[in-house]
Formats: sequence, structure tokens, C-alpha cells
Amino acid sequence: MSRLKESVSQLIEIQENGLYLVFEVTEEKDVRFLHFSSLPFVWISEWDDKTRSKFRLVEIHFSGENQNDHHGSKHTGTYPGNRLRLQQFHDKRTSEGRKLLFEMIDEQTGVEVVSIFQFYSGIPVIKAWTEVSHKGNQSVGLEYVSSFAYTGIDKEGLTNREDKIKLHIPHNSWYGEAQWKKYSLQDLGLYMVNKFSMKRLSYSSNGTWSSSQYAPMAFLENLGTGSGLVWQIEHNGSWHWEISDISEYLYLQLSGPTEAENHWWKELKPGEEFTSVPVSIGAVSGGFEQAIGELTKYRRRMRRPNEDNKQLPVIFNDYMNCLFGDPTTEKLLPIIDAASEVGCEYFCIDCGWYSDGYWWDGVGEWLPSQQRFPNGIKEVLDYIGNKGMIPGLWLELEVMGINSPLADKVPDGWFFLRHGKRVIDHSRYQLDFRNPEVLEFANGVINRLVNQYGVGYIKMDYNINAGIGTEREADSFGDGLLEHNRAYLSWLDSIFDKYPDLVIENCGSGGMRMDYALLSRHSIQSVSDQTDYLKNGAIAAAAASLVTPEQCAVWSYPLKEGDNEEVIFNMVNSLLLRIHQSGHLAEINSERLHLVKEAISYYKEIREYIANGNPIWPTGIPNLESPWMCFGLQHDNKYFLAVWRLQGDNECFSIPLSQLEGLDTEVKLSYPLNGDAQVKWNKDNGTLTVCIPKQNAARIFEVTVKQ
Repeated sequence: MSRLKESVSQLIEIQENGLYLVFEVTEEKDVRFLHFSSLPFVWISEWDDKTRSKFRLVEIHFSGENQNDHHGSKHTGTYPGNRLRLQQFHDKRTSEGRKLLFEMIDEQTGVEVVSIFQFYSGIPVIKAWTEVSHKGNQSVGLEYVSSFAYTGIDKEGLTNREDKIKLHIPHNSWYGEAQWKKYSLQDLGLYMVNKFSMKRLSYSSNGTWSSSQYAPMAFLENLGTGSGLVWQIEHNGSWHWEISDISEYLYLQLSGPTEAENHWWKELKPGEEFTSVPVSIGAVSGGFEQAIGELTKYRRRMRRPNEDNKQLPVIFNDYMNCLFGDPTTEKLLPIIDAASEVGCEYFCIDCGWYSDGYWWDGVGEWLPSQQRFPNGIKEVLDYIGNKGMIPGLWLELEVMGINSPLADKVPDGWFFLRHGKRVIDHSRYQLDFRNPEVLEFANGVINRLVNQYGVGYIKMDYNINAGIGTEREADSFGDGLLEHNRAYLSWLDSIFDKYPDLVIENCGSGGMRMDYALLSRHSIQSVSDQTDYLKNGAIAAAAASLVTPEQCAVWSYPLKEGDNEEVIFNMVNSLLLRIHQSGHLAEINSERLHLVKEAISYYKEIREYIANGNPIWPTGIPNLESPWMCFGLQHDNKYFLAVWRLQGDNECFSIPLSQLEGLDTEVKLSYPLNGDAQVKWNKDNGTLTVCIPKQNAARIFEVTVKQ
């Protein structure tokens, strides 16, 4: 609805799905974005027109234009961002929900800019992006385009921002994914020193690994109001977001690649269009757990519908703490037997199947090794099928090794180029998926695996970072990268259209590209390559914050020499997510093998709850330093809790379930059934006390609220 405020401007007020949005349109048709929150809008008396003029809906900067702000490195004061004037506002409905479109124009250049907000019915999260169309007659150079820009993220609450605002950042690394840290603004060096400052909190990713340092998301918490903002950037390449201050308020800007941070620049010619990277942002009343819960609902809504995320089949992969890239017919057959015996439903042969020996720098042809498989790889794949499992193979299709037989036979145009040279990273070239010949080659590989070999599962790995981009047929390195990223997504869409039942796992040295551009297509994500099962537990316990539980594949790899607690710990790591079973199951004793079988049998009983459950962290999001950890899933009146005791000195651990305070519950140890553990429910204070006598041990408990 719309109304007038003090006769100076029009306010467009939106209330939808628990979200409150307010936009001001001045008499000059300038658009200001005044409010985005789970709390109703309250007009602030100190807001004069000069202050509100800084609340830009879109920041967009062209080469040769003034950046009219004392901004330092911040993306504020942009032109023509400050010249955009509203032409039309549309408020309509789509199959997903409400949709807002602000159509604006820069009269000076003839460039039209549309800011779009797509709502999702019943979820307090929007998807936002910006569309730029050139209707003028002179080319312009794009240096920055925001997908979401909002000033005033700290305006609610009575205390000052340095006391009330906390920023939760998901640090990511190979072997160390999903490590959240909570900071005050002072912790990060951002102080209120003036009405604005040069300091900004800047987070970016460069290249083809979208989550190599940070997951492309964050959560901002307002302790003064008990509310918060959560966001993710949905892109499989370079991205940037920043928080800083302007006119005494903090702003948040989300974008894809930029010139300053990511070497992205694009010439937009008359008649051409550009669409920014999509982002999503939600506003919640509650803390971290509430924010992730709403984002989980959104992630489930926006991704490709598929049976894999409904059925959650158990996958065995022969790599981790098992064959480690050295598969042969002789080695595989007993492992296949063991995997079938414990109840696995897919069996994926990992890397090495295409090479007689060292394979790292020779990948690219994707033809099976005759030496490893004397009777052909089809013999092993058929054996998997005869054991009642669907066969799979590992690929790293987006690269070609520098010593691949194909590398010297194909032209440079197949690859990323910078300064006239092929880009090399970790002994691989990066294929350019904008090239039709590359697409034809990739299609041929998938066709061979699916139609000739009978493969129903592909582990799509990716073990390089191709850097800032490519110069071939591009306006900048970053422009080439962005167009390649989008071409790869289009290719992936075409593969799923052609093979709707094919499961393709998203992997990138574990979790180096966990983003919801890829995960809106892929049904399953490899979370980590961590080989230490204790550290892997800390990653698993936090991973559902980045990926929905049913997409979140975690290794379980019982060791050749270990005790029962090691097996149990391994299995608990994956039991509330997706099981990526591995390990030398054919070489462990029967008692330990029985524990694997028991876990998989239990998993099959509860996986429907995983597919629909809401992730919870009753004791807070854990990290690699936590002595005890708890991660759970809640579905209706049932709670599934994975509890890990690492090096904690205390044998007992209190888990607050305040939402169940005063209620009668049934609590049971679900895995292992004969595990050494005690548990007690105190309904008076809503606390579950768990006692595990041994260190480095884990258990699964079920809590059912009595009706």
C-alpha cells in the first residue's frame, strides 16, 4: 500500500511474510530504501532529506563518472546511481510470491535500471537483483552494480551500534569449513568516529572457488531488538559485500564481482543488457538459529526439485581413508561387497580410474585405464549394479591437466587466457564453458558415462582456482569469468534436463564452492575433505548452516585399526545429514562392521525427517575448538540430537531445549543402541543432560514430545 508522509514524499509500505519494507519516492522521483526488517517501520524524527538521500536503492557506477562522496574504498556516492529516477513501480504476484520492480532511468546516459525483489510465500526471505538496459546512444563502462543496497541496518534499538550489533562470519578453508565466528564492530576495527568513516568491513571472493575463504553469506544480529538480517550471494564465481557507515547509519551492500575488488569491468553498448548476480536476504525476529532456519526453508524452495533430496540414498565413495585415488578391479570388488552388505545404495569410484599411474596433471580425456581394469571398467560398474547399488564415477570436467594427451591437440580458445597465455593452476588448465566446442566435449563425456557405462551418479570435483578470469572475448578478466560462470550453470541445467534422474555431487576440494548458484541445481554437496574424523565432526556439526541437511554430504570413514568409539564417532558425523560412507569396510572386524550397518539401518528410518527437518544448535554453533558439540534436527514433535564429547573434562553436558520447558518428553539413545551413555530430561527448566564417560565419543539421541 502507499500513503503520503508530511506532503514531502510518497511512502511505499510493504508488509509480506513477516517482512516490513518501506521505500520513499520524492517529488523528483528519487527512490530511497528506508526500511527492511522483521519489525514495523517507525519514522525517525532526526531524518531530514539530506540524511534520507543517502538511503540509495541501487548503487551503480560508470567509468568516467563522479563518485560524489568522501568514500575511501566504499561503493557509495556512485553515479549514475545518484541520478536514477523512478519511471514505474510494479507490485505483482508470481508463482513464488509477491514481486516488486522499481523501473528507473538515468536521463543523462539513457540507461534504465530495474531493482527487483522477489518474495517467497510464507518465508521472510527475498531474492534481489538488478537489471541494467542501455537505451542511450553512447557506450558506458560498468564498474559496480549492487544487487542489494540498504542503509540503516542498525537503526532499530535504543543502545548504540557498538553495543548492540554483532556480525557472524562463516570462515571457510580446505579441511576447515563452516567455522563461524561472532564479532562486535570494535573487534573488526569499525568505530563510530564521525557521521561516516573511511573504514569498511569488506568481504570478497576472487575466482572459481566461491567459498575458499568465506562462505558467501553472513548474519547480522541486533541484540537491542532481538532481530537480525541474514544473507547469501548466489554465485559460483567472484563476489563482494561490505558494511560501513554513512549519515550516522550502517549500510549493507551485496554484489557480484566489481572492478576494484574482482577485476570486473563491462562495456555496455547501446541496446545491450546486464543482470547482476542474485542475492537473498532475510529479516528475522530471533538469533542465529532462527535466521538459518528461515534460510533453510528458502533454500529448499528455490532449488531444483529432485528425488535425491526426497529419498536421501546412502552413498559409498572409495576415496577417503580408503583407496585414495588408486582404484583397481581387484581392490574394488571386496569393498563393493562390504558396501552392499551394510546397506549402501550408490557406489562411486573416485579419482584415478582413467590413468595407469600418477593422474593429477594428465586428466582430461576421461577414458578408463586398461591397466587398472583389465576387463574394462564396465565389469566393475556392472558388478556394483548386480549388488543392488547404482554405480558412479568421479570427474573433474572443468579442467584439463597440462600433461593430458588432449591439451596440445585443442586450441587455446578452449581455455582461460591471461596476457596471451593459458592460465595454469595446480598443473591444470581451466576450460572455458563459453566455447561451444568445450560444451560439445563435455556433453560427450557425460553421454559416455551415462549411456555407455551405465553411471547414475557423478562426483563433480574441482581442485583449482582459476583466478580473476580470462581475457578471451571479454571486456575484462572478471567479465570473462562471470560469463563463464553463467555458461557453466546453463550447461549444468541442460544436463539435468537431459538426464533428470542423474545425481551430480557438487565438490570443490571439499567445500571450496558451496554456493546456491550451484546448489540450486545440485542435490548434494561435499562438505569437506578433512581426513581426521574428530575434526570432521566439528565441521559436520556446523555444516547445515551453509547447506540444507539433505544436501550436506559428510564423510564417515572407519579406520582399519580403531576401536568401536571411533566407528561410532564417524557414523554420528553423518547420520543427521547425508552419508558419504567410505573406509576399508572389508578389512574391519565384524563388531565394528555391525556398528556401520546399524547406523545405516537407523539412517534409513529417520531420513524422511532429515529431508524436512529444521537444523538447530541448542548450545550454539560449534567450531574446531569446542570440547562438546551438539547439532540437531527438529521436525514437528521430534528432536534428533547428535552429541559429541571431544576433549571436555566433564563427563556430562547440559543441552538447553527451552522451547520444551514444562513438557513431558520421551528421551532415548538411538545410536548406538548399546552405547555407554546416560541421559536425563528436566522439564522444569527445559534442559537435557547427557553423560558420555569417554572422550572422543559421540551419540544420537531422540527427544519426542508426548502428545
